Amino acid sequence: MILRGGTSKGAYFLADDLPSDPACRDVLILSIMGSPDPRQIDGIGGAHPLTSKIAIVSKSKRLDCDVDFIFGQVVVDKPKVDVTPNCGNILAGVGPFAIERGLVKAGHPMTCVRVHTVNTGTIAELKVQTPNGRVAYGGTARIDGVPGTAAPIAIDFLDAAGSVCGSLLPTGNNVDHVAGVDVTLIDNGMPVVVLEAAAVGYTGYESRDVLDRDVELKARLEEIRLEAGKLMGLGDASSKVVPKMALVAPPAAGGHVCTRSFIPHECHASIGVFAAVTVATACVLPGSPAARVAKIPLGREKTLSVEHPTGEFSVMIEVGGTEENPVVERAGLLRTARLLFEGHAFAHEALSQLLEESRDAA
Repeated sequence: MILRGGTSKGAYFLADDLPSDPACRDVLILSIMGSPDPRQIDGIGGAHPLTSKIAIVSKSKRLDCDVDFIFGQVVVDKPKVDVTPNCGNILAGVGPFAIERGLVKAGHPMTCVRVHTVNTGTIAELKVQTPNGRVAYGGTARIDGVPGTAAPIAIDFLDAAGSVCGSLLPTGNNVDHVAGVDVTLIDNGMPVVVLEAAAVGYTGYESRDVLDRDVELKARLEEIRLEAGKLMGLGDASSKVVPKMALVAPPAAGGHVCTRSFIPHECHASIGVFAAVTVATACVLPGSPAARVAKIPLGREKTLSVEHPTGEFSVMIEVGGTEENPVVERAGLLRTARLLFEGHAFAHEALSQLLEESRDAA
């Protein structure tokens, strides 16, 4: 199936339909998606990082979850399927997919699907609208970056902190000085380097296209990113899609913080789910670059509006601990998803024959 999940689009596979060997699996996926090729003209990929994604879903091996989910970022112009990061947008489509494929029995009027993201070990609960036992895609929920409205999918992340790096703050610091600028190195579902836009000579209100064309800015961000990757325990990040980069500025449109994010070498048209959750978390850390510019609402339960180039992203967090040492105990958000296509995808003929022979031999 091809589904839109949040502001991304991807191909969703049953694990049983793919080779069990990861190397063979990735070769097949690259052939189906059309990578490596900037246009992905010989596959079903969308020729952009946000539309070149896959989900592999199966019945969970865990007793406390319904399904296991492997996310894959299919690199457009390289023969690589990166299963290092999370993707909260593609995650939003896992609940509907699992119900459509019979992995989870639909209830009425709503079905809760507990998803284990194998990439990072995180668990999320998705509340999918299923009136009369069928997935509803139409509704009145609206998210910026997607035209029209759709049925809401509420997502609660149960243990996202340190999902990739092992801890919320891999260095143990709210602020680190990296490559000449103050940053927060943080992972609440996605490793992100958060810094003030002013630290690299921008306001943070520039359009996505202006930032994306700035070769010098990208080179500077990559310098910071590579040094930060080592400090975050990610090693050489030059060939990895994490950490992401997030420039922050004071809110400009009635929200709580303004962002411009890079994924990591293109400026995002909006902001990723886990990146938004992670930036929102950084906003409540005393002394951090995000806290310096954000306007944080009072109260234990907070809804933070994270502004981005095409609108805003509301993140709901519950903060405990003390004022000096706050602890984000819970993070959640609202997404939508829509089933776009169901059918058969074909790999290159020679590859299909090779995999068939391998399956017969096994």
